[in-house]
Amino acid sequence: MNGVQLLLIVVGGIAVTAVVHRRGGQPGLVVVVLAAVASFIPGMPRLELDSELILAVVIPPLLYSATRGASASGFSANLRPILTLGVTLVVLTTGVAGLVSSWLLPAIGLPAAFLLGAVLAPPDTITTVSHGDELGLPRRVTAILTGESLVNDATALTLFALAAAAAGAGHTMFENAFVLFGYNALVGILIGGVFAAVALLLRPRLHNPVLETALSLLLPFTAFLTAEQVHASGILAVVVAAFFLTINVALDPNHQYPGAYRTRLQEDAVWPVMDFLLETFVFAYIGLQLRFVVENLADAHDPGLAITLISAGVLLATVIVVRLAWVCGIFGWWGLKRRRVEHLVETNPVVRERAERRRRWHLRRSGGRPQRMPLGEPTAREGLIVGWTGMRGILTLAAAAAVPEHLHNGAPFPGRDAIQAIALFVTLGTLLLQGLTIPLLVRRLDFDVTAERAESAALLSKGAAIARSAVTHTGPLTDADFDVQRDALHQAVRNRDLDDDTARTLIHELDLRQAASHTH
Repeated sequence: MNGVQLLLIVVGGIAVTAVVHRRGGQPGLVVVVLAAVASFIPGMPRLELDSELILAVVIPPLLYSATRGASASGFSANLRPILTLGVTLVVLTTGVAGLVSSWLLPAIGLPAAFLLGAVLAPPDTITTVSHGDELGLPRRVTAILTGESLVNDATALTLFALAAAAAGAGHTMFENAFVLFGYNALVGILIGGVFAAVALLLRPRLHNPVLETALSLLLPFTAFLTAEQVHASGILAVVVAAFFLTINVALDPNHQYPGAYRTRLQEDAVWPVMDFLLETFVFAYIGLQLRFVVENLADAHDPGLAITLISAGVLLATVIVVRLAWVCGIFGWWGLKRRRVEHLVETNPVVRERAERRRRWHLRRSGGRPQRMPLGEPTAREGLIVGWTGMRGILTLAAAAAVPEHLHNGAPFPGRDAIQAIALFVTLGTLLLQGLTIPLLVRRLDFDVTAERAESAALLSKGAAIARSAVTHTGPLTDADFDVQRDALHQAVRNRDLDDDTARTLIHELDLRQAASHTH
C-alpha cells in the first residue's frame, strides 16, 4: 500500500462519516459496506499490509483511548459480570464457534477452526456505550459493556495466539493454555503498570503540553510491543497503562503540577481524532478486501465460495445465540440467588444477623463514611440488552486481517481467505441485525433512568459545591485557586462523597475554566 492509497482511504472515510453522522447513521457500517462495493470497481488494486503491523498499529491506540474513558468505580462495582463476559463467555464462544467451524469447514483443520472462533468471539461494545445516554441505557449496563470491552480483547487474542501456534504459524512459551493465559495476564499487567509509572514520572519534567501529549500517544505502542516481545498480553499492558495513568493524572494530588490542565485538555482533543482515523482506516481496509477474498474463494475447490457463505450465516447465528443464551441464563441465575438471599434475610434471624454484622464491618472499614449502595445483580431486562449488544467490530476485522499468510513450513495458512470472508460477513451481519435494532429494543424495554440521572445531577451539584467552598475569597480565580478546588474534589473521592466519574467531569470543567482565564 502506497501513501496515495492510504490518503484516499482516509479522505474517503472522512467524507462518508461526515454525511452519515449528519443523518444519524452508523459510520463504521456504512464505510465498510461502501468500501466492499468499491472493491468491485474494475482496476481496483488489492491493498496489502503486513498482518502483524495491523494488530500492532491499530489495536493499541484504540484500546488506550477506550480505557481513558472507563470508570474505575463502575468497573469495580460490576467486576463479576465483566469478568464473566470478558473471559468466560469469550472462551465459550471460541469453543462453540470453533467446533461449528470444524464441522462446516473440515478442510481448514481444527486449529484454524478454533482460530476463527477466537476471531469471532469478542464483541465491540464501545460504539453502543458511546451513545448510552442518548439511548437511555442504565449506568450498570454501560459500566458492564465498557468493562467487558477492556477485557475480552486480551482473552480473544490469547486464544488467537494459541490457535495460530497449534496450526503451525506461531509459537508460545507454554503449551498449557491455563499457564499461558496466567503468564500473559500477570506479565502484561506488570508491564503496563511499569510504563504507567514511568510516564507519571516523566510528564511533570517535560514542561511542555505538546511533549506530554506525544508521550501519551507513544505509550500504548511501547507498552504493547514490549509485552509482545516477552510473549505477554500487549492488550492488558495497554489497558493497565491507560487506566492507571488516566486515573492518577486526573485524581491523584501527588501527580498534579503547573500546566497539567493544558495537557489534559490537549489529550482530550487529540485522542478522539486518533480513534476516528484508525477506525475509518480499518473499516475501509477490510471492506476493500472483499472482492479479492471472494475471487480467491471462487477459485478454490475447498471450502469454496458457497460453503464459506453458508458457514458465515451459521456462525453469525451461532455467536448471537451463544451470547444471548449465556448472558440471559447467567444473569437470571444470579437474580434467583439474590432473591433467595433476600428472602432468607427477611425470614431467618440468623442470616439477618450475619448480614447486619457484614454491614457494620463495611461501615467500620470505610471509617464510618457513608457508601454508595451497590448496584446489585443485573436485572432480566438489563441482561437482555447486554446479551443483544454483541456486534463484532474493529478487533474481529483486525484479527482476521492479521491471520498469517503462511505456516512455518512455507505452506499457505489453511482457510485464510475463508476466515477473512467469514469475519467480514459476521461483522456486517451483527452490525445490521443487532446494531440497527438496539435503539428499538431499548425503547421497547422502556428503562426508567430518571432516578439515575437525578442522582448524577445531584452528585454534580454536590461536587460543584465542594469545589466552590474550597475557595474562600470572591475575586477572580487564580491558578492556585483552581488547584485548591481540584484538591477538594480529590479528597471527596477519597472520602467516597463523590465517584470518580463525577470528579473527572468537574475537573474537566475546571480545566476549561482555567484555560479560559488565561485567554483574557
